[in-house]
Amino acid sequence: MRTRVKICGLTRLLDVEAAVAAGTDAIGLVFHPDSPRAVSIEQARGLCQHLPPFVTAVGLFVDADPEQVRETLRQVPLELLQFHGEESPEYCAAFGRRWIKALRMRPGIELEAARARYGAGAGLLLDTYRAGVAGGTGERFDWARIPPPLRAEIVLAGGLAPDNVAAAIAAVRPFGVDVSGGVEATRGVKNHAKISAFMTGVRDGDRCR
Repeated sequence: MRTRVKICGLTRLLDVEAAVAAGTDAIGLVFHPDSPRAVSIEQARGLCQHLPPFVTAVGLFVDADPEQVRETLRQVPLELLQFHGEESPEYCAAFGRRWIKALRMRPGIELEAARARYGAGAGLLLDTYRAGVAGGTGERFDWARIPPPLRAEIVLAGGLAPDNVAAAIAAVRPFGVDVSGGVEATRGVKNHAKISAFMTGVRDGDRCR
């Protein structure tokens, strides 16, 4: 099985083009205004216009007002929504799009219960927990905390980079991986050599699955 890849926090067309050329399956567009990787509706619409077939546009929201999500969807052709805050399953399902729920791996989290609670979604994305930070910490969590029966269903995030993604895939065998800071030159600006190296690492990890 091939590990799917999402490159998140894209803000520039040349970075989107580099991600697509390297073979990413999805790009992530951040609509959380507090993020240094946030894009406007106009930016996002322009980036999506350059996506080829079979590359998915994912919109990331954090406890957003529902009308903000609806307005974004009216103007930007997002195919998948990623909710990164404390959203309920009912909230996530209210927009007529496929969605995934991101969970920060705080102490004591029960992933089996969370998977059941958000079972109407397309899956779970697991990220590193840091108090007061919604995502993009650049830090990894203990992958051993993921119950083996769930591993093939999840998208793994949190501190992934070209030098550790192969090991992550070999250890966890997730459905997909998500990277942002691990392939950046600066916040919101991607390093194209790192993108290529990350994709090489994914392929190396897949050989160990």
